[in-house]
Amino acid sequence: MRFVDFLKTTVLLSGGAATALAVLTLASATQHDDENAVFYAAGWWALAALIGAFVGRRNEVNPPIGKLLADAKAATMMPDIRPGAVLLNRLWPLVIAVIAAGALAVLGPQVPGIATGFCLIWSLAWRRQESAVQAIEERDGVSFFVEPTSPIRPMQLTRMPGFRREVPT
Repeated sequence: MRFVDFLKTTVLLSGGAATALAVLTLASATQHDDENAVFYAAGWWALAALIGAFVGRRNEVNPPIGKLLADAKAATMMPDIRPGAVLLNRLWPLVIAVIAAGALAVLGPQVPGIATGFCLIWSLAWRRQESAVQAIEERDGVSFFVEPTSPIRPMQLTRMPGFRREVPT
């Protein structure tokens, strides 16, 4: 799976998880007749959106992704393209957190409401990384691919020759 596609999918899945958890929060608050929880959750979501927008405001690659790109090993053959397996291996903490917060919605709206805010922060903080990595790929004429690894091992990238983009001056 291309790394830029992985980053884009991560942002979209985090945003989708935030939406699903927000719906569960509202449904749980309605079921428990707890309107104060909705107001507190909405305030937390607004604060989380501001935090995520602030953290993700830069147009350049953040340092951990820069190190990951620098440590990418060169290859001439494409790695296995299994996007579902790569996404599950890399995003399993998000899946577990969403399922756990969704399951705890039966006890009250607080847990999914808090988890919604963290999914918002994650989604907004990573929203510009895909375009920054794509700019590096176009500048250097390479493509980065996510290597299939164990879910508990650090992510590894493979650098393959790609198409260089010539920008007229």
